Amino acid sequence: MVDRTKAIELVDQLRLAVPKEVRAAEEVLAQKDHILNLAQTEARRTKSTAEDEYRERLNKHELVNQAEQRAMTILRDAEERARRMVEQAETQSQACRTEADAYALRSLRTLEQEVSNINSVVRRGIDVLSGPASANLSSHYFDDAELVR
Repeated sequence: MVDRTKAIELVDQLRLAVPKEVRAAEEVLAQKDHILNLAQTEARRTKSTAEDEYRERLNKHELVNQAEQRAMTILRDAEERARRMVEQAETQSQACRTEADAYALRSLRTLEQEVSNINSVVRRGIDVLSGPASANLSSHYFDDAELVR
C-alpha cells in the first residue's frame, strides 16, 4: 500500500521546487535588466566624457582630429562592452530557463511514476477484493460498482 503522506509530501515538494526555479530565472532576467541599465549608464557617461574631450580639443585647433578619433573609439568600445554584457545576460537567462524546464520535467516524470505506482497498488487491491473474496459476498449487498469505490 502506498503511503499517502509520502505522496502528499512529494506533491508539495514539487509545488515548492518549480516556483524556486522560476524565481531563479526571473532573478536572472532582473539581473540582465540591471546589467543593461549599468551598461547604458556607463555608455552615456563614456559618451559624455568623450564629448567633453572632443569639445576641449576642438577649442585647441591642432587636436581636432585626435579628439574625434578618441571619442569614436571610446563610444565604440562602450557600445561593444554593453552588447557583450547583454548577450551574456541573455545567455544566462536562457540557461536558467532551460534548467528550470528540465527540473520541472524530471519532477513531473517522477510524480508520474509515483502516481503510476499508486495506481498499480490500487488496481491490485481491486483485483484481490473482486476475486475469490467477492465470491463470499452476497450479491444483493454489493455489486461490482460498489467494490471499485
